[in-house]
Amino acid sequence: MWAQLKPVGRHAGSGGYRRFAWTGADADCRDWFREQAEARGLALELDRNGNQWAWLGDPSAGDAVVTGSHLDSVPDGGAFDGPLGVVSSFAALDELRGRGARFTRPLAVVNFGDEEGARFGLACVGSRLAAGELTVEQAHRLTDADGITLPRAMEAAGHDPDAIGPDPERLARIGAFVELHVEQGRALDLTGDRVGVASAIWPHGRWRFDFRGEANHAGTTRLVDRRDPMLSYAETVLAARREAQLAGAVATFGKISVEPNGVNAIPSLVRGWLDSRAADQATLDTVVHGIEKAAREYADAHGIHLDVVRESFTPVVEFEHALRDEIARLLGQEAGTGLSVPVLGTGAGHDAGILSGSVPTAMLFVRNPTGVSHSPAEHADEDDCVAGVTALADVLEGLACK
Repeated sequence: MWAQLKPVGRHAGSGGYRRFAWTGADADCRDWFREQAEARGLALELDRNGNQWAWLGDPSAGDAVVTGSHLDSVPDGGAFDGPLGVVSSFAALDELRGRGARFTRPLAVVNFGDEEGARFGLACVGSRLAAGELTVEQAHRLTDADGITLPRAMEAAGHDPDAIGPDPERLARIGAFVELHVEQGRALDLTGDRVGVASAIWPHGRWRFDFRGEANHAGTTRLVDRRDPMLSYAETVLAARREAQLAGAVATFGKISVEPNGVNAIPSLVRGWLDSRAADQATLDTVVHGIEKAAREYADAHGIHLDVVRESFTPVVEFEHALRDEIARLLGQEAGTGLSVPVLGTGAGHDAGILSGSVPTAMLFVRNPTGVSHSPAEHADEDDCVAGVTALADVLEGLACK
């Protein structure tokens, strides 16, 4: 499976992946998913929001156990973020069939569409639409960098954009959703564990900072006469690092847009996007408030107008304790060691977090020895991936084969 997926959407120059929603690479990933489902005799469904489901058993029976993740990527992303969960789900089903497991509940593998939000700027579009956390009107207003709207992109890929929207009937079929994911950090590497269980997803959001100044000639305008928004932006980037460090949180300006974007021109507009995350809501509020306060002070000092817009926000997600504890028990029991399975939080968002308000959800993490993610350097050792498959198979057997 890895060999088949490896070339799909891979950029020759960076070595990273560019599998963006409703593009050719995305279509190739969807074809791969369909082929894997057909090879295993699973019934394939494409829901109204473009999410793919591969079913073993009758979906209408309800109380199904679902596993899976996503196949799209961030710009020049790594091979494991998302695909590891989907590949491991099919491999876990193969493992269970090899064990002769008898399923007493329907089982499904899912590929959620547009999880990374790389093209339209909003993460988890497929699961947000299904859960009703993104309205049809909001979805129709999403636009990529080329001005192409989400409906146009979906239509060009052969999907009906007028069909999108909440899907409560489908979600009502699910009794539990378990998502396996490569860890996006080094917690497991530091403890020496191959697999861990998620406790919660940190609250996180994205804010757009628009610094508006005055365009002018870079060579003839005295420094004292300038209204340069780049200065206020640069000082705000440093303020974000300070505020996050003081609070034990994270804050990143990872995207920037400059107008007129000329080497010999003082900018008229610098637009920067802040991503900030923290272990709890109060800490996140403190960090973002501190960054905005500093930004406004810098802007005022340089004669710059500042607008701050919150573009997205996800509150803290506490995974259902009963399901989490049952998974930890199943894994501890299989290991036969009596040791507790590591339980850890994460600052990364996931489809499991979006679905947690509608169905019981849980996550497994596979060790990432470098802690690097959203990069071609993202990695998981083969032995750890196999351990993840075994752990997922143990969990699915415990949940779906009682």
